[in-house]
Amino acid sequence: MKESRAMKLIRLCLYVLVTITCAGSALGASRPNIILFISDDMGYSDLGCYGGEIETPALDAIAAGGLRFTNYYVNNMCWPTRASLMTSLYPKTALPYKGSANGGLHPSAATLPQALAAAGYCTFMSGKWHLSDAGKPDGPNAPHHRGFDQFYGTIHGASDFFAPADLQLNGKSMRHQWDGKEDYYYTDAITDQALDFLEQRDQEKPFFLYVAYTSAHWPLHATPEDIAHYQGRYELGWDALRRQRHARMKELGVVDSRWELSPRHPQVPAWEDAENNLWQQRRMEVYAAQVTCMDRNIGRITDYLGDAGITDDTLVIYQHDNGGCHVEYGKMRTGSWSRDFTTDGKKTPIKPGNVPGLMPGSQATFQSYGYGWANASNTPFRLFKQYDHEGGTHSPLIISWPAGMAKKRKGKLAGEVCHVIDMMPTLLDIAGVNFSEQQPVPFEGRSFAPVLQGKRIPEHTEIFWGHNHGKAVLQGDWKIVSADRAPWELYHLSEDGTELHDLASEMPEKLNELKKLHAAWVKRTNLNLEAK
Repeated sequence: MKESRAMKLIRLCLYVLVTITCAGSALGASRPNIILFISDDMGYSDLGCYGGEIETPALDAIAAGGLRFTNYYVNNMCWPTRASLMTSLYPKTALPYKGSANGGLHPSAATLPQALAAAGYCTFMSGKWHLSDAGKPDGPNAPHHRGFDQFYGTIHGASDFFAPADLQLNGKSMRHQWDGKEDYYYTDAITDQALDFLEQRDQEKPFFLYVAYTSAHWPLHATPEDIAHYQGRYELGWDALRRQRHARMKELGVVDSRWELSPRHPQVPAWEDAENNLWQQRRMEVYAAQVTCMDRNIGRITDYLGDAGITDDTLVIYQHDNGGCHVEYGKMRTGSWSRDFTTDGKKTPIKPGNVPGLMPGSQATFQSYGYGWANASNTPFRLFKQYDHEGGTHSPLIISWPAGMAKKRKGKLAGEVCHVIDMMPTLLDIAGVNFSEQQPVPFEGRSFAPVLQGKRIPEHTEIFWGHNHGKAVLQGDWKIVSADRAPWELYHLSEDGTELHDLASEMPEKLNELKKLHAAWVKRTNLNLEAK
């Protein structure tokens, strides 16, 4: 049988492996199955177990039996986070072609699925990739050529939930699944295929399943039943929602009780002054419906684990890719992810854009939930996706592993500072896969696996950001951050986690120290940023 390109790549990456320990994990348990869930464009406070009112019973149950991290960071946009997740590299290193998703991952960087496949894991992906050229569904950087045995999903960064434009299975178009159909919904389909992969797997091997949902990225698309479930829930508006969420978050301990709620964003009017309130409510109703649908689908997968008797031996991880997205979708904004008519056989003209009075949810609309609700999603933090303030980069992280996690940690909070570049080393550590420090592209993250046992881990010396509208450095409790090339701001996060009290003018020495660190990192990674 002719060797596939995927297997060739896996074979070629073996030179970066010094030892593959198959006898057990770093935590003493047998090598677990691994399921990694990632959601799209959601805020820190959206989940029930993080203080939100959106119903997420499946994720709440995972959290109740696992760990919730309160200081987990991602990058400020979709593809930079996904690149770091797959490589343990900062985005510019992981994506050397001007930081573009279309250019693909660094050709010499081993990916998480490649490393796990080399260690004997079955590897599957279902959902959004966003790390290669969508115009080349079978190109060299497609998921099934970067370590996944099987891939179902989309390459694009955005997808119509009723008609995902570039839907594929291992490079082969799957358009027939939705074209002319009325009952296709992408979130459900991602789960359907993930379950098919698990049913077809080699049961003698452990598996790695990466489930990358597009919920709750725009467009606001949900089923009528899920939307109806939230009808009237948001009539009090975004100001009341932010206050209620903040209070619950402090009660749950997922934010420090000392942290103040950030002011309403300047682009957001007071709810009582907002126009088209019924339409505004509907936008958040659809968003909440998308999230609950995703949660229900996560529950389908965890139910499968129970039915198969493999819950205890499966490590389950959930995180976001960035903060809530404030983008107001314009009437003239189009892309390869959109179309002129619905594809459900009715040929209804699609009306794109956030048009007040035009209720979102159906395939005939293409809207986003905008500044007001994104501000609420990111409670209690400032700013949004695309920015390196806490609202853009602070993410939930839930981890459960019944067989490998200390009983005393189950249902608890973990305050250790971790970053998405740490995920690959952590999972390889747990799986017993040791990488050489002399590999061509060394990891930029470190394992936080000991946290699952309640053990201490070395602190990050620094964590860096620099993409799109933001740039930042985190060193211990200190953080400098800038938005849109504005002057640097300085915050002491343990006391001021919502970044309200800028200490830059009071502590110029600390500011300059961190500025120098960022400048050196920019030079090392050749980022095109302007540091003032």
